[in-house]
Amino acid sequence: MTDALTTWAGSHTFRGGPVVHPETVEQVAELVAGARHVRALGSRHSFHDLADGPGTLVVLDRLDVPTVIDPDAGTVTVGAGVRYGELAQDLHAAGWALHTMASLPHIAVAGTVATATHGSGVTAPNLSAAVRGLEIVGAGGEVRTLGPEDPELAGSVVALGSLGVVTRVTLAIQPTYDVAQEVWLDLPWRTALERFDALMSSAYSVSLFTDWTGDAVGQVWRKHRVDGDAWTLPQAGDVLQGARPAPGPVHPVPGPDPVACTQQGGVPGPWHERLPHFRLDFTPSAGAELQSEWLVPREHAVAAIEALRRIAHVTSPLLLVSEIRTIAGDDLWLSTAHGGDRVALHFTWKPLRAEVDAALPVIEEALAPFGARPHWGKLFADEDRALRGLYPRWDDQVALLARRDPEGVFANDFLVRHGLRA
Repeated sequence: MTDALTTWAGSHTFRGGPVVHPETVEQVAELVAGARHVRALGSRHSFHDLADGPGTLVVLDRLDVPTVIDPDAGTVTVGAGVRYGELAQDLHAAGWALHTMASLPHIAVAGTVATATHGSGVTAPNLSAAVRGLEIVGAGGEVRTLGPEDPELAGSVVALGSLGVVTRVTLAIQPTYDVAQEVWLDLPWRTALERFDALMSSAYSVSLFTDWTGDAVGQVWRKHRVDGDAWTLPQAGDVLQGARPAPGPVHPVPGPDPVACTQQGGVPGPWHERLPHFRLDFTPSAGAELQSEWLVPREHAVAAIEALRRIAHVTSPLLLVSEIRTIAGDDLWLSTAHGGDRVALHFTWKPLRAEVDAALPVIEEALAPFGARPHWGKLFADEDRALRGLYPRWDDQVALLARRDPEGVFANDFLVRHGLRA
């Protein structure tokens, strides 16, 4: 008897099956063509039933697709199941880089872009925005290739696995670069909010870590892009007035050993060893946890943060830590950053599912005036089916799903529950 298949943090047990591990695109096509219902699994880093379904579960961890760099086009084509940390090592060794990384390098490429997962930076759109092409096995087992000029690409990147099994992804790349990371402690909330835009723009990537209580932000992580041999760590400036530099390495979650975190202290190093918060060869974050996140238009960020501080009595007892980051806008139909720059309000919860589920509607009510969009791969309530009103291309997305998968081969409870499938 084998152990039940769960999400990365054990937050959901998959009920679908059989679970298969195809090694070629042709095998994927045969599986899809012969199945009534199919869902694809990557590194299983969602926290709910997004990737689950009533039928075959296709795990892409053994898919044998070569990584191909096209220096003239400035792209890399990679197998859907490859983890970002592994791809980053290959790119850096060849002199190339991605524009950003998520906090966890452990996540697979296809699942990451399908859920609009992001890094941080006022000029850095989410990882999905780097997609320049997809290879998808569709509902009848047909293999389709979408290029950058395909009118369906913008609706096919952040598609939640609803259009088929993605087998190859083409991403924009750029010449490799170095990053230096520094951490500051106990930044007064007054300073953080009064100078919010300047603070979040003070480095290539900035993260604020808080438990929403007290008068200060617990940690400020700044990741600076290093340009030139004469680079020196920027001065703190007014945006960090009242904060103090961390005396040594810290972990964003109170308690765990910071050995799992990427190098701090302002020491320059390769982009992929600084932009994530956690190292690929260690268990990331807390491990036993739940996660939620909502993204609000950047112009509403301070008001949304103040609203969350007012309900700290609800959230703080359940929290391991919260993180605030910025993401540049894009034009992908179901991207949480569609149409403009966003600020992400992230919650890493203790593994208390019933209590967290009860808190979700309270958070969504507090954030409703700001057009908050929940992260697709993390826990949220959407009790009133409000998502449709938050995405200008929602109806176009629904029509695309119905056209490409009329029999609902890739449909599941998650898509039905949130109104993307009937």
